[in-house]
Amino acid sequence: MSRAFVKEDSGAEALPERPVSPRRNLVTRRGLALIEAEIERLREALAGASASGDRDGIARASRDLRYWTARRANAEPVDPPQDGETVTVGMAVTLEDEDGRRRTYRLVGEDEAEPKEGRIAWSAPVAQALLGKGLGDEVDLPAGTLEIVAIDPRPEPV
Repeated sequence: MSRAFVKEDSGAEALPERPVSPRRNLVTRRGLALIEAEIERLREALAGASASGDRDGIARASRDLRYWTARRANAEPVDPPQDGETVTVGMAVTLEDEDGRRRTYRLVGEDEAEPKEGRIAWSAPVAQALLGKGLGDEVDLPAGTLEIVAIDPRPEPV
């Protein structure tokens, strides 16, 4: 049998698609810039992988590019109101417990969440408990009852 009729294994595993959240894609201006930078990075990675014939690299870059392009297409940039009276997406909120310990969270889009950096997705349970609350309000969280002691409406720099 001729080799022309034999399917060769490319060695590349079929990658599953990255799941896209069914929720609204609320993003901060910083988050939108991060998405756009990732799309540009992936376009360059795809071009490089294509030029070198790297099938695994092409598959990875293509899959991730589809994900980020979809996220960019349905992104809804949110600018927090300047009055800062109630918590919305994009704001930083400082909470204090009964022992005086403070923690600050910034409510951001799902793709820009970095809990170790204090950025939590607007859809996370803690963020959901904070949305719509104001200065002096108490919030019941797994860590206990905390009071909102500061709200910063200024967006993070892009």
